[in-house]
Amino acid sequence: MKKPAITQAPIHELIANRWSGRAYDASKPVGREQVLSLLEASRWASSCYGDQPWRFVVWNRAHDSAAWQAAFDCLAPGNQGWVKDAPVLVLVAADTLFNHNSQPNRWAQYDTGAAAINLCLQAEASGLMAHQMGGFDLDSMRLVAGVPQQYTLMAMIAVGYPAEPATFTPEVSERENAPRKRRSLGELFFDGCWGNPVA
Repeated sequence: MKKPAITQAPIHELIANRWSGRAYDASKPVGREQVLSLLEASRWASSCYGDQPWRFVVWNRAHDSAAWQAAFDCLAPGNQGWVKDAPVLVLVAADTLFNHNSQPNRWAQYDTGAAAINLCLQAEASGLMAHQMGGFDLDSMRLVAGVPQQYTLMAMIAVGYPAEPATFTPEVSERENAPRKRRSLGELFFDGCWGNPVA
């Protein structure tokens, strides 16, 4: 299923086609090589000082269903309803300190976001769907994933193959077919000074 963005200016089709669907095909596992490609895309994101402050923990139901379930159980109930069919879960965390001098890294979360979107774009390029979410219990997830306190838990990402529209229930069909919306360019981007719309 494709839901390309309706844009005010031309953009690459990979970016236009990336969207956060929620209907996964539970019958299609994601292989290890595919997961490694997603992580390789993340590895090559840019970062301040080349510090690479991101750390990801990956759970693949096909390889360890009990571990996947433990991570799934940390998700908010509203997310569990649709994530249940996603074969891969990824926890995204950001180091609060620079690796080279152990000083606070105020750019870590920015850089970690870049690594996460690289994963999402690679997923789109690979015929997969990735959906980022913030709804999860931080303390439980930190415990399940064994994340040290030095790292800030940022997001979870569900990854899998999109389900065929023919399999959608009426509720899922309504949700997945809802129009994509964004604020206008002029609301978000300014020309020369704050508040002066770029377009």
